[in-house]
Amino acid sequence: MTPFESIKIRPLSKGDVDAIVQIDEKVLGESRKEYWERKLRLTNDKSSQISLVAELEGKVLGFILGDVSGWEFGVPDTIGWIDTIGVDPAYQKKGLATALANELIKRLKVIGVRTIYTLVSWNDWNLLQFFHAMGFTRGDMINLELKI
Repeated sequence: MTPFESIKIRPLSKGDVDAIVQIDEKVLGESRKEYWERKLRLTNDKSSQISLVAELEGKVLGFILGDVSGWEFGVPDTIGWIDTIGVDPAYQKKGLATALANELIKRLKVIGVRTIYTLVSWNDWNLLQFFHAMGFTRGDMINLELKI
């Protein structure tokens, strides 16, 4: 049995904030505890959120934050979003992010989502490759920005 056969993917809970902060700190090299406490508090207050964690023997190794939103102006489609995905560096490139994304996609599909969006920096080649491997393609929308 490989270690990943014992991975449990479950809904994110408020008690997961410290583990998420630790993963984020390992990835980015800085602690953003206040950011994550605020983000997860807002996320947990939204009934449209579907966020998951992957754990092994009670230890959170990765997470994915998702949401569902319908377009305004009478467009009937239900749209899913992948907001953030994070995996402990010791467990990256082992299929954990793919397992989290696949589970999120499965759960979004069950509730009627037919299109999922995410935003990725054009310069983040690893993340672009990951989403491409998941089947994502460039969509019809374009990101616009104004630096002020």
